[in-house]
Amino acid sequence: MNDRAPAPGDLALVQALVNTLDIETGADTLDSAEGRAPFGIDAQDLAAARELREALRAACLAHAGHPPHRRTRPLTDLLAQAPLLVTVDTADGSAVLRPAEPSTLVARVAVAIAGGAADGSWPRLKACEAADCHWAYYDRSPACRSRWCSMASCGARAKMRAYRARRGAPD
Repeated sequence: MNDRAPAPGDLALVQALVNTLDIETGADTLDSAEGRAPFGIDAQDLAAARELREALRAACLAHAGHPPHRRTRPLTDLLAQAPLLVTVDTADGSAVLRPAEPSTLVARVAVAIAGGAADGSWPRLKACEAADCHWAYYDRSPACRSRWCSMASCGARAKMRAYRARRGAPD
């Protein structure tokens, strides 16, 4: 899968959450307590975390210009459950966005997305074009046009399929 550097700042949380499911094998790290621990969720939060993950994947696919791989609840609706607060430091006037309830996963994701939207990094968090992958990666290319999580695996397979299709050879 992804051989790229992780997304910057808080977007690394979003990327990590999306990548808890390996679509090709079906392995879901959220199935175990150890896999849920980095996200601060318990077994009772599992359904909501998976719903959030798939809505985030849909957004990452959209960033890359691809339709969602399945129907999901709109990310906007999920993020509405996590009100954000702006706190202003009276000493220097700096402002910080923070979740009203920082212990929830959706609140931390909302802050990450808001920060990424503000600095322009959110649209660079994409999902791989390969239908059997959809791994989240951060597009650091100057033109922001990368299509695969890894040129060594997904990109190479896609290019080989395209080559074979042009040549009339079977996959």
